[in-house]
Amino acid sequence: QVQLVESGGGLVQAGGSLRLSCAASGSFFSINTMGWYRQAPGKQRELVADITTGGITNYADSVKGRFTISRDNAKNTVYLQMNSLKPEDTAVYYCNAQIQISTGFIRTYAYWGQGTQVTVSS
Repeated sequence: QVQLVESGGGLVQAGGSLRLSCAASGSFFSINTMGWYRQAPGKQRELVADITTGGITNYADSVKGRFTISRDNAKNTVYLQMNSLKPEDTAVYYCNAQIQISTGFIRTYAYWGQGTQVTVSS
């Protein structure tokens, strides 16, 4: 059973910083792209940032220059450093990972974390 466990959310004032972590555990062949999504009340879930196994990153325009995604492949963990937070960053943040499972042949599945609340007060 594969699990993604997130940590690091909370309440912070505008201009502050938070760091999110997401660790994958269980039995799997490998992890491809890992990323962070967020969903604010009444809005659709949107991509915040993602990172490939080789370290190529991709960011939403709204967070470029403020957020940094990184990963530790040895620990199967992805991080999101969030600086200069704004009230509009308030949302539930979800970790996502494209994980390869071997059951005789290899298939790739998308897994999601349980979500962690980030609230930025003005």
